[in-house]
Amino acid sequence: MQLNSTHLNQANLAIVVVTFKRQELLQVLMDSIKNLTIHPTYLVVVDNENSQDTKVIVENTQSELSDVNVNYVPMTENTGGAGGFSKGVEVAYNLGAEWIWVMDDDVKVFPEAIEKLEAWIERAVENDTRAIQVCRKNFDGSDFYWQYDFKNHLGIPNPISPSGFADGETFKKINTMCFEGGLFHRSIVAENGLPDSRFFIYWDDTMYGYLASKITQPILINETLMARTRTLDNVKIGKVRRLNSTSDMTRYYIMRNRGYMTHYFKLHGDYRPLTFTFGTFLTLVKETIRLGFSENFFKSLKILLNGMKDGKKARKDKSWTPMPKLEEIGTK
Repeated sequence: MQLNSTHLNQANLAIVVVTFKRQELLQVLMDSIKNLTIHPTYLVVVDNENSQDTKVIVENTQSELSDVNVNYVPMTENTGGAGGFSKGVEVAYNLGAEWIWVMDDDVKVFPEAIEKLEAWIERAVENDTRAIQVCRKNFDGSDFYWQYDFKNHLGIPNPISPSGFADGETFKKINTMCFEGGLFHRSIVAENGLPDSRFFIYWDDTMYGYLASKITQPILINETLMARTRTLDNVKIGKVRRLNSTSDMTRYYIMRNRGYMTHYFKLHGDYRPLTFTFGTFLTLVKETIRLGFSENFFKSLKILLNGMKDGKKARKDKSWTPMPKLEEIGTK
């Protein structure tokens, strides 16, 4: 695909939002998008609930953003964050967006976010940094720590990667992505296909960033452009790191989806059975510690182990194939 250096302006940016049963939080996000000093060309809202209330919020947003092509995409069933982002990216790609900025419904963007992104976009194609992650704030205003260094041989993020930026450091090279503020060029989609909807939730963005790192150099930029808005129970680990609570459903997919993860590593020659098994053990230990937030320890532990069992089945699935390149399925 031919790449042209482009400005991040109203000619080429889509914001893709995935939402499910969180209308109050979605409204906060929509209000923040209205307040952007530069609006995107496209806004795509994928509604995994197919709710009339959500539809009204999007329609009201559309009435106030006359310069934005707003698209409400109701799903016939809940496809999870993975399915929602897969669909949303497909819609944005087919609309012709050059750059796609993805986010959950429980964040808000800061007014000058797109203005600050513009300088990074201008250099992205020339420097081959076509996948860009922005920094975020926690719901309480503190800095959000994201584990940007993914250890492929273990299949886990590096828990001790340095937080913050050194003096004069404007970005960090990374090899993963988070769909809570990840921005990428349409060429990433064309070359790697859509995000993998089979993950349902968890690890889907990690793997999409991993795939992006095979064809470009993803970066984490020293720009705080958004904030989380959903309150989570958590335990502080040091000054920045936190161990957040999670749900039984998430616990299951954290373990199950490691099976899918192995297929992508095998595809690119990065699968190491022994070290990956150790990474699975470390993940199990971490999630067992998080069971301290659970209302029913033994019930949650059983769900965790079931996810691990089904992950083993997924790893052995010989019928698995990667997501097709969009050029292969005739998408624009």
